[in-house]
Amino acid sequence: MDLGVRASRPSVHTLRLEPIMAILRVLLAGISVISVPPAALGEGFPTRPITIVVPFAAGGPTDAIARLLAEQLKALLGQTVVVENIGGGGGSIAISRVVRAASDGHTLGIGHWGTHVVAGATYPVPYDVLADLKPVALIAHNPQMIVSNLAVPAKDLRGLIEWIKANPGDVIQGTTGAGSAPHVAGALLQNMIGVRYRFVPYRGGAPAIQDLIAGHINMMIANSALSFPQYRAGKIKAYAVTSSKRMASAPDIPTVDEAGLPGFHTSLWHALWVPAGTPDDVVRKINGAIVAALADAGVRRQLEQNLGQDIPPPANQTPEALAALLKSEIDKWWPIVRAANIKGE
Repeated sequence: MDLGVRASRPSVHTLRLEPIMAILRVLLAGISVISVPPAALGEGFPTRPITIVVPFAAGGPTDAIARLLAEQLKALLGQTVVVENIGGGGGSIAISRVVRAASDGHTLGIGHWGTHVVAGATYPVPYDVLADLKPVALIAHNPQMIVSNLAVPAKDLRGLIEWIKANPGDVIQGTTGAGSAPHVAGALLQNMIGVRYRFVPYRGGAPAIQDLIAGHINMMIANSALSFPQYRAGKIKAYAVTSSKRMASAPDIPTVDEAGLPGFHTSLWHALWVPAGTPDDVVRKINGAIVAALADAGVRRQLEQNLGQDIPPPANQTPEALAALLKSEIDKWWPIVRAANIKGE
């Protein structure tokens, strides 16, 4: 019996090890708890160069905004920021690249109303912009401008509409391709005034605006960053900006509401997204850097005066505000695009 009792008793070594093992278990449990919260990821972010994917070739307004922000983010986040231009598919190829990227905040996607709203209704995209991307920040609004060449006799927007109604067979509106923002805006204009006229697609805004100046097309609904410099130079006429308030960079041009086409609101707002699954704290860190960049006087001057952008107030620069804007724009524009049977090329 004594042997059995002695055999069942724990050894001295076991008694000494148990408190140590208990302490180790507590420490390991603490380490596992500490490693779970995403805050640890945000504190160390970024750990390598950041890429901003631009859905257009270099040289356009979106590319210019991305490069301006890249310089600011480099200083604010302490890492090199590279701009990668990937065109095609109404922005869908670039967006797919962002969707497939690692969800760690090192790949950002910049885009606008055309790429993240219209393209989803005009192209068979392999992603869901609401589910596969996480909003970071709204950067700026860029209302479009209704413009014409100097030969069009209209003196104001009401006159332009009357001229279109009287000459529908002669009216040609330039666009930047089937399903582009100018094309969709033109389809909305046709619906609102009850007249059909011809669209001519171009490979970009620059060649379209040059043909407008030359008189090969009559009119455009172009982004203000592209059209305002030509208007300021006296090469084209500008009838209205497609927003509810006048642009800071073009206070002499009336809004569509003032000019006689109330509710014709379109804007190529720009924003940033990251892949879905990116930790919230990383998103907040990037958002904070963007908000700081947009508060910089030099950045504001370049965006507003050189690129014709309107910077939203800080309350509208949050990820939540961008998510709400994207959802509301999809709800508004997808039915319009589908009713007009607009397809991307």
